Formats: sequence, structure tokens, C-alpha cells
Amino acid sequence: MRVATFSIAGERRVGLVDLDAGTVAPFDLPVERAREGILALIERNGAGVPRTLSPVSLSAVEIEAPIPRPRRNIFCVGKNYHEHAHEFARSGFDSSAGAGAVPKHPIIFSKVPESVVANHASVLIDSSVSTAIDYEAELAVIIGKEGRGISKENALDHVWGYTIVNDVTARDLQGRYSQWLIGKSQDTFCPMGPWAVTRDELDLGTAGIRCFVNEDLRQDSRISLLIFDIPTIIATLSQGITLKPGDIIATGTPVGVGIGFDPPKYLRAGDVVRIEIDGIGTLENRFAERAQ
Repeated sequence: MRVATFSIAGERRVGLVDLDAGTVAPFDLPVERAREGILALIERNGAGVPRTLSPVSLSAVEIEAPIPRPRRNIFCVGKNYHEHAHEFARSGFDSSAGAGAVPKHPIIFSKVPESVVANHASVLIDSSVSTAIDYEAELAVIIGKEGRGISKENALDHVWGYTIVNDVTARDLQGRYSQWLIGKSQDTFCPMGPWAVTRDELDLGTAGIRCFVNEDLRQDSRISLLIFDIPTIIATLSQGITLKPGDIIATGTPVGVGIGFDPPKYLRAGDVVRIEIDGIGTLENRFAERAQ
């Protein structure tokens, strides 16, 4: 099932996407529940999927992030592909490099909920704050069932589905501070979407992930190459932290980020970043200079 959060006639709705028909069929949900995006489905507590209303053209709606304002910080995993771990360690911006290029345990950080923006929204560059803006294509996990102390064997039972995240990063800020939150959580630095797919829609063993900057292919990998797979990430996070429905976990980015080039290929106003994950879709955002 492919599910979108969208706005039409000034109201936020949640609906079932039919790519072949180019339509989205709104679920019959109270408007006040739909304000939280796909959380309105995730939190139905076994009530099943509501009926759909008459479909409307995708061109007639404004697609929003699947969960426009997450209730908690987005959990993120750093250095979770072997080649990316090495390129980042070589960059000089890796405050964790002293422990080795490839981590022995998942590196967890977060992005604030207010950093989330939708597909086709502008990502704003504030050159008075950072001049080293980078992209990171990532698969994001959406938790569907609460749990603490979750085992690897049961971890995927807690997954509702998946979406795409661009973990936009201010590399100079990331290098300046030993904690990554400031460099990762600037306003608009978490494009998410275009929609979400339920767990059964995505084959983690075969799905590819790609990132283009102005049509230049920069990242090209497979989700199966994660150092720490999704069950390991969920088991690690849930040791002492209760994961809740609607929690989002960005699982890490493959080799090919801007900081990995010599000289680095940072993003500038006017650049367009497009991320594709097989089985989900395409997330595309233009970068623009923030008005001072």
C-alpha cells in the first residue's frame, strides 16, 4: 500500500496512491485525525484500513511529508555503509574517526521535527550560518507498534513502513561540534517523502538507492549493503528507549556525498537533489538561498 499525506481545498487528508491512474483516493478519516498525516492510519489500533472516497488527480493536490510534524526527533544512523564510512573518515569532518572508520556499534543522532519538509519544497541555505551544505540519500523506517527491548528477530514486526529522507547536513557545523544535532537540524534540512509504503511493499534485499544532483548521479547503492541492518538498528534503539508509533529512523547514506569529493561538492542555491529508492518513489527538492 502506497499512502500519501496531501492538502486539497485547504484541508489535510491521507489517501491511497494509484500511480498507474495518477490518483490519490482519500481515506474516510475525520479531518482532525488527518492533520497528523499517516499517523491517522498507524494509530488505528487494529481497526483496519478505512474505506476510500472518490479518487482525485495527483496533479490537483499538494503532496506533504508523510508525517508533516513528527511528535519526536527523527532518529538517524551515521556511517552505516562501508564505503561511506571510509569517505567520511577521510574528510576531516568526522568527530568519531578516532574510534575507527567503520563503527563497531550503530552511531545514533537525531534531527528535530521542525526540520521536516515535503517533496518539492525548497531547502533553504543560510550562508551566514553555513557554506558547506551536503546531501545524504537515506531509507527511513516508520515504526508502527510500540516496543522496548525489541529483539532482532521481532524487530520488523514493529515496522509500519518506509519512506525517503534527505539527511541534509551543514558539514562545517558537523565538524565544529562533537554532537551532530546542530549541523543536521537546520530549518528545512529533512526533506521527506514523497509518500510512504507499507512494510510489505519494499524488498529490502533488492531495493536500490540513488541520488542525483542536477542530473549528475552521485550515489548508487543497495539497501542490503547497510553495515547495521534494520533489525539491528531497532534492537539497538529500543534498549532502554520505548519506540512509539510514528517514530522515524533514517538508516544511513551510501558513498558519494559531497564531502567525499576532492574538492568537496557542496550544494548551492539553484541545485536540485533527486533521491530514488526502488519500491517507494522519488524525493526531489531545490535548494534556495534564505532571504536575509
